[in-house]
Amino acid sequence: MSLLLTPKAWVRRHLVGRVRTLPSPLLGKRVLVTGASSGIGEATARAIAERGGIVLLVARREDELERVRADIEAAGGSAYAHVCDLTDGAAVDALVAEVLAEHGAVDMLVNNAGRSIRRSLKYSYDRMHDFERTMAVNYFGPVRLTLGLLPAMRAQRFGHVVNVLTWGVQVKAPRFAAYIASKTALDTWSRIAGRETYADNVTFTNVRLSLVRTEMISETDVYRRSRAKTPEQAAALLVRALEDRPLTISTAVGNVTEVLNLLAPRLMDAVAAAGARRFPDSPAARGETGQ
Repeated sequence: MSLLLTPKAWVRRHLVGRVRTLPSPLLGKRVLVTGASSGIGEATARAIAERGGIVLLVARREDELERVRADIEAAGGSAYAHVCDLTDGAAVDALVAEVLAEHGAVDMLVNNAGRSIRRSLKYSYDRMHDFERTMAVNYFGPVRLTLGLLPAMRAQRFGHVVNVLTWGVQVKAPRFAAYIASKTALDTWSRIAGRETYADNVTFTNVRLSLVRTEMISETDVYRRSRAKTPEQAAALLVRALEDRPLTISTAVGNVTEVLNLLAPRLMDAVAAAGARRFPDSPAARGETGQ
């Protein structure tokens, strides 16, 4: 796991350890979490609230958002629900205005909402909308939201943005061209944005997660046979990203594969192609189930 920590974070991690003898850096912080109605987003929102953070829940499903909000408040936490479709630019702009008016500057943002598609290029020739949809949710939505919240973060000289990405940005797995390309765009955009806002104490962390067992993967047969983190395990990594503010959190497999992709690119092409043949497209991806 790659963790480039600040000095304070290093002390808290290595000297304080996992025993909470000091208050969490999230105490009293306003933390906006997208995709908060289920899965990783819900688990992350609950974990933030447990540490004293004020959680601003964002998702499309109002009923599920209200359920999460009510649960957090029943447990003694503080949470607010804001319904928004991140693919709707006007709705994102309205969300930013609403949040700033009701809560003031957001201290931390977790760009978690996302969409995944596993489909070979040979089944994608007439499906340009797959690429447009993934870019809308995974790239344009979070970029627009981040741009809307950044001025207030910079003005108060504090802010942190956590992006939920995939180890695929390092692995470059076949059949995920639409999904991984959109996440890679956000990865690169955030690294550049972080350099521009660094002097204002506004930082970014890209969390490159391995497979997590959520609703997003439940319909794909190949995932049922794969090892995967629980949403709570993923949430623990996101909370670490919020508290310690490292540059990147990656997996060992992702880091090694990234190096091999640079050192022996054609060999890795052959390995990836051979591996892909073992796991063919699903019936849905082949268009055999009307999807």
